Amino acid sequence: MMKQYFEAKRACPEALLLFRMGDFYELFLDDAKTAAQVLGLALTSREKGADGMPMAGFPHHQLDSYIAKLIAAGYRAAVCEQMEDPKKAKGIVKRAITRIVSAGTVTDEALLDPKLSNYLAAVAGSISGAFEKLGEKIGLAWVELSTGKFYAATVNPNHVAEQLARIAPSELIFNERTPFELPLTTKTLFTKRPDWNFGYRTAYDTLLKQLGTTTLEGFGFTNTENEVPAICAAGAVLEYLNETQKQSLAHIDSITPYRPGCQLEIDEASRRSLEITRTIREGRREGSLLAVLDRCVTPMGSRLLGEWVASPLTDIVEINHRLDAVEEFFRNDAVVRDLRENLRRVYDLQRLLIRILQGRATPRDLAHVARTLQTLPLFRETLEPFSSVFLQTLGKHIDPCEELAATLAAALIDECPLSNREGGFIRSGFNAELDALRNMQSGGKEWIARYQAHETRRTGIPTLKVAYNRVFGYFIEITNVHREKIPSDYIRKQTVKNAERYITPELKEYEEKVLTADERACALEYELFEQLREQTCEARVAMQQTAVALAHLDVLVSLASLARDRGYCRPVLVEEPVLNIVDGKHPVLDIVEPEGTFVPNDTAMDEERGMIQLITGPNMAGKSTYIRQTALLGIMSQIGSFIPAREATIGICDRIFARVGASDELSRGQSTFMVEMTETARILNQATKRSLVILDEIGRGTSTYDGISLAWAIVEYLHDRTGCRTLFATHYHELTDLADTFERINNLNVAVREQRDDIAFLHKIVPGAADKSYGIHVARLAGVPRAVIDRAGEILKELEQTHVEATAHSVELTHSPEPKRKIVGRMQFSLFGPDDHPLVEKLRQLNIDDLTPLDALKHVAEWKASFK
Repeated sequence: MMKQYFEAKRACPEALLLFRMGDFYELFLDDAKTAAQVLGLALTSREKGADGMPMAGFPHHQLDSYIAKLIAAGYRAAVCEQMEDPKKAKGIVKRAITRIVSAGTVTDEALLDPKLSNYLAAVAGSISGAFEKLGEKIGLAWVELSTGKFYAATVNPNHVAEQLARIAPSELIFNERTPFELPLTTKTLFTKRPDWNFGYRTAYDTLLKQLGTTTLEGFGFTNTENEVPAICAAGAVLEYLNETQKQSLAHIDSITPYRPGCQLEIDEASRRSLEITRTIREGRREGSLLAVLDRCVTPMGSRLLGEWVASPLTDIVEINHRLDAVEEFFRNDAVVRDLRENLRRVYDLQRLLIRILQGRATPRDLAHVARTLQTLPLFRETLEPFSSVFLQTLGKHIDPCEELAATLAAALIDECPLSNREGGFIRSGFNAELDALRNMQSGGKEWIARYQAHETRRTGIPTLKVAYNRVFGYFIEITNVHREKIPSDYIRKQTVKNAERYITPELKEYEEKVLTADERACALEYELFEQLREQTCEARVAMQQTAVALAHLDVLVSLASLARDRGYCRPVLVEEPVLNIVDGKHPVLDIVEPEGTFVPNDTAMDEERGMIQLITGPNMAGKSTYIRQTALLGIMSQIGSFIPAREATIGICDRIFARVGASDELSRGQSTFMVEMTETARILNQATKRSLVILDEIGRGTSTYDGISLAWAIVEYLHDRTGCRTLFATHYHELTDLADTFERINNLNVAVREQRDDIAFLHKIVPGAADKSYGIHVARLAGVPRAVIDRAGEILKELEQTHVEATAHSVELTHSPEPKRKIVGRMQFSLFGPDDHPLVEKLRQLNIDDLTPLDALKHVAEWKASFK
């Protein structure tokens, strides 16, 4: 047995081997030690002392729960099953690894989140083999084993991280010579594979074999050099699945090329900042944009909505098709309510089909397919009157599979069990042979009564009795009084007090039939179950198409329901880079906060009213909320959703960038400011005229001079080089002077009401620049000790007085005993003082447009020494 174990372990050295031994799964040696720690199992040994072999195990029926714990802890599990009945085996029972389970290859319902897609992804870097010149492109492929969805793309190395952030794979495989740094995340399992798995020729042949074709052109791949990396990655994914999954992959029968540029691109940092699918702090779905939008009633709909939110569209025609469908539902509330009720009766057809195809389905799974099919005529009938292109298409793609639905309904009972081996799930009247076997089981008493009456008449023994016990089975008991009347064909089996017990050939024949009827009935039910499963597999294509249509229908109904309940409006989408929103609201906070408390705000960005909005105002007043809100409304519009606003005209974005909040990546040796500048550099290098840029407090991680200079230069660059729509929240009031110089820059600020020592944040964005900050007040609200607040107030007054003095008089002579650093330090409160200040006059003599803020400060420092 241990020889078997070590052979199996050699086949999967990186996985914990779960070795089936009777009613338990056992782990040995180091695997046992790991399992004992991770799963909380007792660590035992066959022999005591130093020579004892560590062991740990658990009951076989708890397999799913323990695998789930191992996957969650970042491990792989190899399941080694008994391949024959121990009662019939000669010698040691044969065993074999039936599957290797990892984070990206999970298909069991108990191990999957029904609302989330579970992707296995691969990246192909510098590939050896038939095609060496991959250039600077990277291959990316991802598959969801539980539904069969399979995609591949060729991407720029700079965009790999943002694509992986969009896909959010549970497991990522890569080759040993990957020429770029993989993104660090605690939620992705990384699996290194040998280079030959990524070879082009091997990958291409693997794909053709899997898809059953002689070319990939039918799937949209044109065999150009640009597609080579994508094919290499896709082949590596299939190679990994073939190696780890000891079962059919027939459901992966198509591959879809992903074309970057057809979707709104959002990098990893922006997704995190905007909390599109997860919150920043806790990484939870609750509190994200996706959670607010998800009113889907089927798991299929929730997963599809997650894909929509992760990959908004850029094709205005396709977006409007979605919006047309949502609008039709929006105007038919009664229909939406009926559809939602009917969708509640729909099961996860996508994942059910995969379990059926892989031979892992239960009778209950088939019953769920039957119930889903029975609802489909209602959907087709409901969609028929609608006129939008999207809804008409969905109606055509819903196939009720009437013959299969009728067969499953006739064959299966209403409440099917999970096991297909114990019987009891085929409906009476479906199969005559099965009914006969069941009658034999349940009708035994009637036969015995008839037989007893017949034998009583034949023998003339009125006390003759037919009975049963586990030792002898069925027997005839006759008291000793009637011993002389016993027929010659009776065979004596046992003597008891005052009686004898006999059997007859007829009675034993019936006994054999009765005792084997249960076993034969179970076997027959399993045969019928396999036939039903095969019939379901034959309708796979139609049902997969139907499942996709139902998922889309659920998403559209969800968006319409939300829009109607919350009073959302349909955005008008245009190709021009504009962004005009009236009474817009943050889609998450509007729901989370008490009803009616969220303050709506307008957004106006176009060539006439300015493409860059500089927003000043105190902390806690709502600047970050406002700029995030604008980005989220843009995303909602481009997935085809109504938005929380009174009206809106939104120009299609090609990319959204958001630099909001502070973070560091110490594991990579990057400080908070370094991360800020890295993300800012990415924005400046990749933003186009059609992009939307959201920036919050850029430059605050360094000295005031450096920070102002960087922020100033960044705004100028966005204005002159890209001209993209930009919302720039800042505490550097000096930047508001830019609005006087640049036509397409506007100042906005957050309104504040002051009453003596108290202020109230009105959360309303109004034109103009803020005249001061309220940092000390915010510190008081945060609970900073009173002594600190009072002292800060005193220091502020001193600094403000110093500033007044510095700007009201000429600069000191160069022989001033005050250190130069202190003099320069006072100047940071205003780059350019009052108009009559001699430094301002001096600056006027220069061409101010040719100066950066930092250059201007250098001139100031030099001139200070020359004034007498």
